[in-house]
Amino acid sequence: MATLEAGVLGRFGRAGTAPVELRARGKVSRRRLGPGKPIPFGIALGPTLLVAAWVIGSATGTLDPETLPAPWTVAQTAGDLIADGRLQSNLLTSVQRAGLGLGLGVAIGVVLALAAGLSRVGEALLDGPIQIKRAIPTLALIPLFIVWFGIGEEMKLIVITTSVLVPVYINTHAHLRSVDARYVELAETVQLSRWGFIRRIALPGSLPGFFIGLRLAVTISWLALVVVEQVNATSGIGYLMTQARTYGQIDVIVVGLVIYGLLGLFGDIAVRALERRTLAWRQTLAD
Repeated sequence: MATLEAGVLGRFGRAGTAPVELRARGKVSRRRLGPGKPIPFGIALGPTLLVAAWVIGSATGTLDPETLPAPWTVAQTAGDLIADGRLQSNLLTSVQRAGLGLGLGVAIGVVLALAAGLSRVGEALLDGPIQIKRAIPTLALIPLFIVWFGIGEEMKLIVITTSVLVPVYINTHAHLRSVDARYVELAETVQLSRWGFIRRIALPGSLPGFFIGLRLAVTISWLALVVVEQVNATSGIGYLMTQARTYGQIDVIVVGLVIYGLLGLFGDIAVRALERRTLAWRQTLAD
């Protein structure tokens, strides 16, 4: 038995130490097991490859221009829309709609998450209806919202807001519920007030989940905007695309899709930058 133990320890090392063979090769690095250091401007790599494939497909004739116009055609169309002012005015309207709906949805989602995450009564009252809303697609609610709120700006804002609050609520609520019980006991020991507990323990503990929800919410706000801007809209990128569909202007439709995609991408980049700054104390594989 002693001989066997000595052989095992000789090969694998003692408890809490690296194996002999690994130590012989040099210092063991935990970073080697992760994804490695972040690539500078790595988030632009995927979109760049997509554009490159689009350019190559258009240049070689693989992509039918009647199905998907070439990038240079789309760029020229965008230039024409900018020159006559249509793109700027419609883009401003879309950004205002999405921004207002996003702001309201995030605020309501956080408040509901706090009410449900810090109170069993609040959870019993709120969690079920929000899970039901989560299961119902936005498109399925449009006819009902039109009957209730009409086809004006109010309906569009409500659709975006209700779509956005769901991911914010779910992720923030989940992290509130997963706050380490030891911190709760410590708060009780030092007799923190209810507000002090929320400010010093609950909110910091839920921030990682909040940012996950916020990233999803930014994308969902644009998805909901695409839907509502095609319901009796008189302005916005969706309205521009609807008009282009009527006249068979595929290049204008692609311009609208590219703008939606860029807005979603830049919105996600902004949220991730804010997350890194706010959660600078947290070491993750993304760092």
